[in-house]
Amino acid sequence: MSLNKSELVSAIASKSDLSKAQAESALNALQDVLIESLGKGEAVKVTGLLSVERVERAARTGRNPRTGEEISIPAGYGVKISAGSLLKKAVAK
Repeated sequence: MSLNKSELVSAIASKSDLSKAQAESALNALQDVLIESLGKGEAVKVTGLLSVERVERAARTGRNPRTGEEISIPAGYGVKISAGSLLKKAVAK
């Protein structure tokens, strides 16, 4: 089971005394802050919950799964998300 965005908005609204519109606005703001911060190379850390950071990926050689041909994969960036202690405890139960 997983929550989609509208279910998450409803859950946030019910736990925070916010309207659904306000909860959605807050969730959208969080999304914008994450995108802007990671785009600038800044990590975002919510103590106990999670940390999100941009990581560099080195150039490497891969293989085309259809043809087996070697291909060159250029260097780039990825996103690393780490669970904080509260999330780790929640799933350990």
